[in-house]
Amino acid sequence: MGRDTIADIITSIRNADTDRKGTVRLAFTNITEKIIKILLHEGFIENVRKHQEGKKFFVVLTLRHRRNRKGSYGTNLNLKRISRPGLRIYSNYQKIPRILGGMGIVILSTSRGIMTDREARLEKIGGEILCYIW
Repeated sequence: MGRDTIADIITSIRNADTDRKGTVRLAFTNITEKIIKILLHEGFIENVRKHQEGKKFFVVLTLRHRRNRKGSYGTNLNLKRISRPGLRIYSNYQKIPRILGGMGIVILSTSRGIMTDREARLEKIGGEILCYIW
């Protein structure tokens, strides 16, 4: 059985954010690189470093946290996997959902690569809905 790399990425980031860890280490793949670029561009993570151990490449993410916050910590990064290997969810560009009225983002896998919902609407292409981030 194959592994679901997108679910691994989402779960690792969500767990690190919940535990208030500053960094996350992920295995480097092309899909990981594209999703991390989107997260970096949208401001959900602060920094990305790529390093090599032996023949394997890894990516280390620095997460963005709310600083100077008193009381309990509520996560400010919510990720939800939508399409999965057992059930693929597709949408055309007119029916791509808006998360929190446009405050969150939807990551899609289209014929032109992995992109956000805003880019897909501008280019008028649909695709597989990978995940929601808000």
